[in-house]
Amino acid sequence: MDFAFADLLPFIAIGFAAQLIDGALGMAFGVISSTLLISMGVQPKAASAGVHLVECFTTGVSGVSHALHRNIDLRLFARLVIPGVIGGVLGAYVLTQISAETARPLVLAYLSLIGLYLIWRGTGHPPRERDPRVIAPIGLVGGFLDAAGGGGWGAIVTSNLLIQGATPRKVIGTVSAAEFFLTVTISATFIAALGWEAFTHVTVGLLIGGVVAAPLGAFMAKRLRSNHLLLLVGIVLTATSAYGVFRALE
Repeated sequence: MDFAFADLLPFIAIGFAAQLIDGALGMAFGVISSTLLISMGVQPKAASAGVHLVECFTTGVSGVSHALHRNIDLRLFARLVIPGVIGGVLGAYVLTQISAETARPLVLAYLSLIGLYLIWRGTGHPPRERDPRVIAPIGLVGGFLDAAGGGGWGAIVTSNLLIQGATPRKVIGTVSAAEFFLTVTISATFIAALGWEAFTHVTVGLLIGGVVAAPLGAFMAKRLRSNHLLLLVGIVLTATSAYGVFRALE
């Protein structure tokens, strides 16, 4: 790769902002980064591969940071990781063989509705906190859609655990930590199928910005109140999903 540092600066800024949001709210790095790459003309499967290579590092730093701030529920983590990895491998394989974009508008519309519900919860109607019951299927679907769509693990898993009443701080930290194992598996699958062609100066910039922001995101997740986390998750989820629907229907 031959490029100047100035070429990296816009992508460092984007990686920093995307990971700051992702670390604090448990979602959005993949969605923001993939949208950027695809808007630049990168093929969806190459964009997804590049983002997941970056996330191998950002999710590792984020997971350690969340662990240090005691934001992780180990029981929930154990129940998410294996289904998520299985779904991720299936999604990565599907994306290297066929286009999985057909169902994307429907998934994004569903996430927009979940986002609106979380906004309502965060503005004075917080759910009674309780242990979530549906975990493994959410992990499986989240892993599959994350690989097939270039992002979505946090949006699917975090939002669905929150509407079941799980503690926001623990959900965000646990989902972020589990994502490390998911992205490593997905990246290995992509590398086996595509090689290293997706690792460009764009992904290098995203990597630098994301790694720097990861500890700050975990700190924010610990400090923000539960109802504020619900509200912010709802806003980010609704905005990114609604934009995705608009782009998909253009």
